[in-house]
Amino acid sequence: MPGTLMVAAALASMAIVGQDNVQLRAAPRDSAQQQAILWQGDSLEIRGVKGDYLQVYDHRRERAGYVRATQARPISLKPADAGELLAVVRFLKDTPGAEALGIAYTAAYLKAAPAAEIGAETFDALGGMAERLGRRASIRQGKALDPALAAHMEVVQQYGVVLRGYENDGRIQLCYDGDAYRRVLALPADPAQQARAALGLTRQECLDPAQRPSERRSTDVWRAQLLDQVAMPDLAPHWQNRIQMRRANVWAALAFDRARQGLAPQEAGQRALDALASVSKIDLADEDQAPYAEAAVRVGSTIWAGQPVPAVNSGLRIVTASGQPGETCVSLVAQGGAHAPALASRCTYGIVWPASARANATGSALTLAVQPMAAWREMWLFRQDGKGWSIDVLPPSSQDPALGYAEFAGWVPGTPKMLVVREARVEGRIKRRFEVLDMTTLAVEKSADKPEFLTLFHRWQDPRWQRATVSLR
Repeated sequence: MPGTLMVAAALASMAIVGQDNVQLRAAPRDSAQQQAILWQGDSLEIRGVKGDYLQVYDHRRERAGYVRATQARPISLKPADAGELLAVVRFLKDTPGAEALGIAYTAAYLKAAPAAEIGAETFDALGGMAERLGRRASIRQGKALDPALAAHMEVVQQYGVVLRGYENDGRIQLCYDGDAYRRVLALPADPAQQARAALGLTRQECLDPAQRPSERRSTDVWRAQLLDQVAMPDLAPHWQNRIQMRRANVWAALAFDRARQGLAPQEAGQRALDALASVSKIDLADEDQAPYAEAAVRVGSTIWAGQPVPAVNSGLRIVTASGQPGETCVSLVAQGGAHAPALASRCTYGIVWPASARANATGSALTLAVQPMAAWREMWLFRQDGKGWSIDVLPPSSQDPALGYAEFAGWVPGTPKMLVVREARVEGRIKRRFEVLDMTTLAVEKSADKPEFLTLFHRWQDPRWQRATVSLR
């Protein structure tokens, strides 16, 4: 063994395993019986040195044994040596795959450093590594978790890092509980550290799906308040974008919730729109393209929350009334007195957005936006045929309801055709389609990912739709 390593081992009482699949053996020989398999980040108590081996005790497994000295790094927990540990944390904090090792060094630094010297930087690094480990360990249903990742998760648990699992869109999402991020916000921190902490604590995919509506409401209000505390002027443009996208998500959810409670959703809906509009697309990083598309879909789902109901002077109109508890019944009537007979009726537990109602010039069709879930908006089509009036529901996609909207974009005069936009998350990706739809069969005649590729879309798109939609972002 090199002399420097022997001195280090003699002075230190602890060592951190520096790599995966390290064998803890019963004797200081490669042929000795294997006691356990150790992983990066495992901490060991050093009890001696024999040849090229450290004699150690693993308190987590309650096993004694020997490991090769090159596979474990002796560390000093003396306050004077805390700076060396922090230097290693700074090196590892942004290294993918080294989260367990970085968290182990962070825990060692927190033990060694005087309390007065521990600042937001350390907890910012700890939160980032814990969050990244959770993202890496999140898996699709039907796939097995990588054994090394599973072992790393067990390693970080001994340091108090808590990862919780939630099922989200066919995926088991492992989320850090955010304790380190809360400490960042409680300490003097620079704007980027505040932003990372706020984003880490407000992740949409880490909301507990088992929460009751009242609990989710409280969570969303807290998320909105937390994001509002971030000092935006001092942030770099890409961090400003990330905060604005998260604000758009939260305020869109609050707009839907307020409408569901029977409260005015206009303020929340407008705040969601303003936040999305504040995103600088020229400053969007590559990794922010998908979150931006998701934020746009969430805002698009509640786009009518911030719109006033226009006056209807003639033709068809929508009348709503209460049905069963929590239910809204929608009736289509011809313009007339208060007791005009209903041409067609249907009840829903979703949110009905009367401001979205659009009738064609001949009075033979009308569309209406109905939102059954916070991020899922359908389009109802009332249409007249030889048998009378019927109501069809056009969903954002044929997939299970998760994230998406379908919206009216215009009528094609003199034909039974209409223009529709659908944007939804399909197989993990946001897909947007501009469609020409035949109302008699609901078949899509033509579709494209950009409106300029469709002649009818270029010619007959509704100006009011063009002003309000987020699909043209």
